Amino acid sequence: MKYCLLFIITLNLFVFYSVKSFSQTDSLPGNTDRKWWKEAIVYQIYPRSFKDNDGDGIGDLKGIISKLDYIKSLGVNVVWLNPIYSSPNDDNGYDVSDYRNIMKDFGTMADFDSLLKGMHERGIKLVMDLVVNHSSDEHDWFKQAKSSRDNPYRNYYHWWNAEDGKPPYRYSLFDVNHDAWKYDSATNAYYLHYFSRKQPDLNWENPKLRQEVYSMMKYWADKGIDGFRLDAFGFAAKDTTWPMFPKGFEKNFSLYYSMQGNLHGYLQEMNKEVFSKYDVMTVAEGTGNTLEDAHNMVDANRHELNMAYPFEGVDIAKPEGYGLLHFKQVFSKWDSTFEDNGWLAVFLANHDQARMVSRFGNDSAPYRALSSEMLTTFIMTMRGTPYYYNGDELGMTNIRFNKIEDYRDVQTLNAYQHEKNVGGNLDSFIKRKAFESRDNGRTPFQWDNTTNAGFTTGAPWIKVNANYTTINEAAEDKDANSVLNYFRKVVQLRKNNLVLVYGKYALLDKENPKAYAYTREGEGEKLLVVLNFSSSNAQTNIGLNITNAKLMLCNYKDVPVINESKTTISLRPYEAVVYKL
Repeated sequence: MKYCLLFIITLNLFVFYSVKSFSQTDSLPGNTDRKWWKEAIVYQIYPRSFKDNDGDGIGDLKGIISKLDYIKSLGVNVVWLNPIYSSPNDDNGYDVSDYRNIMKDFGTMADFDSLLKGMHERGIKLVMDLVVNHSSDEHDWFKQAKSSRDNPYRNYYHWWNAEDGKPPYRYSLFDVNHDAWKYDSATNAYYLHYFSRKQPDLNWENPKLRQEVYSMMKYWADKGIDGFRLDAFGFAAKDTTWPMFPKGFEKNFSLYYSMQGNLHGYLQEMNKEVFSKYDVMTVAEGTGNTLEDAHNMVDANRHELNMAYPFEGVDIAKPEGYGLLHFKQVFSKWDSTFEDNGWLAVFLANHDQARMVSRFGNDSAPYRALSSEMLTTFIMTMRGTPYYYNGDELGMTNIRFNKIEDYRDVQTLNAYQHEKNVGGNLDSFIKRKAFESRDNGRTPFQWDNTTNAGFTTGAPWIKVNANYTTINEAAEDKDANSVLNYFRKVVQLRKNNLVLVYGKYALLDKENPKAYAYTREGEGEKLLVVLNFSSSNAQTNIGLNITNAKLMLCNYKDVPVINESKTTISLRPYEAVVYKL
């Protein structure tokens, strides 16, 4: 492993010069609708696990502030921050008890103001999570709502009166019994919660609730934040006639939960009331059930959102593995759907997934760095806005807990209890969660090789991965050939070649089961990307003559092998190569 000599000579200079701004004027495809959020590179920060400043074992805002220069050094220009609002932390902040205040674990509003100021001073924009499919059951709205049936806040949530019998079954993702209706004795009624019992769903059919949300959004936008990521919002609209769903619907519950009712109307209203008044980036978690659903959410003519965040790609990886042909088919399909209109997010990891290199690459010692670099190359060379999860730039791996006591995620803990209640195979459950649990991606950021990886001076809220002694930011920052410094170079390659943002994507060697090859082309510029997704040697027949191609990037120390015909490239395990044609 390590980088091509030519790449080192030609691109290392990027580290020492300021990067081009969003207003750069490279040659672009015709009629390109340029937007700053299309040219953004998004870095997702999970605040609870990023950096602890006060020694309580929990990451906080001052910790992030202390690392702003590091974030800037990555070359990213947008940070997506997971929820920092007041919360009892049933689901690590995705159960909000006060939308206009900061969780005490994370600091104060003054800390937030300092964080935002520090980001903007460094040319970094801030996108915040907006969690309004549900609130916490400790929110004042819900406390009022459950106090009596005639309380003004009652209709902020969904209720079913017990005298009407048992409500029609709804599946809950996090509930121990997977039952989304929770009985509340105070008013002899059930409330709806698609997630945990402490996350009652908000009633978007109520215009008063919607106006409350829009007011809250304006509060944050007026503070100067640069965008919103709408959590689970595809589920927000409900059919409040509560029809019975067919038996077994929970196996594909999204068909019955996502994009229902007047969801598009609510998004258009939100756009009119909030988004249209600010220069903000807007993206919703999930994209509905069809390509048409996704496209309708981000069609500029519909005035809803400006970016789709599809799960189909990130859901490909399974404990038993995945096939590259399927991977190529999915990402090519999404690209073609948004070729002429709308915009995509491109990503392979987030806070709801295990580590990227453990799921899509190979985290064994010989291949961890190589496969991490290859996957980074993929994300940064596809059309769409790249999203990159904190720690993946180091090649951080799954921790693979082997006992339930080490887990902290409500989803995993409640699923384990359910498995136990029904007499399931607990050993198989733990083995599967070692691959897929969200806690794999939530272990503390590995800053250095001191105690607790430099994350905290106290006891960390969740265990630190033992491999922090060798995989950490301090060591990788000093190593010119590290995963971290490769990440920085790929970021600069993208930022200095807008053809990688807007250029047309064309798949090559489609049926190759090991190699993924494609071009990005726009107005006289053409780049070729070739990636080996396997741990063995591979060949790809690109069908293009690359005699005069200029090598822009690779993750081995010597150049790749091109055959005599100049149309076939031999690739080493997890090799990533970018040429300018």
